[in-house]
Amino acid sequence: MRMALVLTGAILAVAATAIAEPGAKSPGQPTATTPVDSGPWRALFDGRTLRNWKVTSFGGEGSVKVDKGQIVLHAGDPLTGITWTGDDLPRIDYELSFEAMKISGNDFFSALTFPVGEAPCSLVVGGWGGTVVGLSSLDGLDASDNETSRNMTFAKNRWYRIAVRVTKAKIEAWIDDALVVDVSTAGRKISIRPEVEASRPLGVASFNTKAALRNIRARRL
Repeated sequence: MRMALVLTGAILAVAATAIAEPGAKSPGQPTATTPVDSGPWRALFDGRTLRNWKVTSFGGEGSVKVDKGQIVLHAGDPLTGITWTGDDLPRIDYELSFEAMKISGNDFFSALTFPVGEAPCSLVVGGWGGTVVGLSSLDGLDASDNETSRNMTFAKNRWYRIAVRVTKAKIEAWIDDALVVDVSTAGRKISIRPEVEASRPLGVASFNTKAALRNIRARRL
């Protein structure tokens, strides 16, 4: 009887540990992805100038300054951003990575517009009042309405690592070390909202929000 009680207690302890394990995925969350072979990273921002970038002509955009290794996007009415003007980048089988920070404001501090083959897509971080993360758009549905939508809390004056991987089969995205998007693109209509059309082929924008960007880079898969 004593041995049975000891074994029962041990089993319950193991079960409790498994339930409380940090980082365990909840049902419906994206799971870890399969590693892929990647080429070397290429820096897309030199840390000193806007070389190979331009201030995006949204109309009503705020000023854009390079300061202390950061690109500072001052709040626009409503959008401020930068658009790539350098040589052609991959449109499929590639990764993009950068860091973004919300300085002030209460809406998205990063909307990364990127190519998926010949179609554009945007990863919105902190939209719809500051919490929504997701892709805009899939089958005509915005980041607030399609299956990639999720709510997250973002602190001001804190850097977040953002990465996107585009392959022939899917789009994946991470914030820090968390996989936040993992969606198959087969048979899907991929597009962007008309407001960020000027961000094509590659750009980052903020909405009524002062933001900063740094360490922008890309690599082929």
